[in-house]
Amino acid sequence: MQERARKNLENFFRHLGDERRLSPLTLTHYRRDLSRCMTYCDAAGIADWERLTPAEVRGWVSALHRQGLSGKTIQRALSALRTLFRYLLREHAVTCNPASGVSAPRSTRRLPHTLTADQATRLVTLAGREPIAMRDRALLELLYSSGLRLSELVNLNISELDLSAGIVRVTGKGRKVRDVPVGAKARDALNQWLVVRASWAGPDEPAVFVTPHGRRLGARAVQARLQRWAKHQGMGMPVHPHMLRHSFASHLLESSGDLRAVQEMLGHANISTTQIYTHLDFQHLAGVYDKAHPRARKKTTT
Repeated sequence: MQERARKNLENFFRHLGDERRLSPLTLTHYRRDLSRCMTYCDAAGIADWERLTPAEVRGWVSALHRQGLSGKTIQRALSALRTLFRYLLREHAVTCNPASGVSAPRSTRRLPHTLTADQATRLVTLAGREPIAMRDRALLELLYSSGLRLSELVNLNISELDLSAGIVRVTGKGRKVRDVPVGAKARDALNQWLVVRASWAGPDEPAVFVTPHGRRLGARAVQARLQRWAKHQGMGMPVHPHMLRHSFASHLLESSGDLRAVQEMLGHANISTTQIYTHLDFQHLAGVYDKAHPRARKKTTT
């Protein structure tokens, strides 16, 4: 694409970062999705955003589909392109939004993988008084207790913990701040960890979870530690941090039935995102029904 189009794109990214204050991870996704579109435009000889038509956007979507990208990934890429054109319309750089009427191919909605309550308890109940075990126990208990996203966990600061009140304040997607309860087991584990943390982190380090060198613990390190503990605890399956968030939501909804409360604690902007956990709950109820109801199963014949 021409230099003007690339300059418009960089101005758009500055708008996302400076004006809309999107997170670095969200900006990375925008860059990746729009770079795919630019690659397609270059191959198709489209030199400027103004020359991109709805037919060519549909061609791009088809190309992404042929590459094996899921409907959800393509939908996100289309959303990025629509957002770009809304910005370009505001700046009078284009006259229409060619992506506004284009939809991604539908894909089957996969239910998230969750742990049972017993599995989750076994995973987070770590033995050992070594500092690293105490840190890992605290972060696993907090993930399961409060349903935090991985990014929310690693970005958490000491000032955002109020263990006496049993509340953690987290900054989620779109820089939205919410307060989430912290359970008794997680509070105990965090209090024990904070005593140890003082010997690792300097007074100017704000992070709750740090490395032995006193630096903020990264997302990759949390994933690796979780995999290690899942194996150590005999889980017999790969476990990732988001699985504890899914388990938190599923178990809370199963016990309370309060969809709105679960939505608020998860920080979902749309309740339809939270409703996926009602399907998980129904699967649990259906399983109980199949096992317990005398008319649920056919009798085997001899």
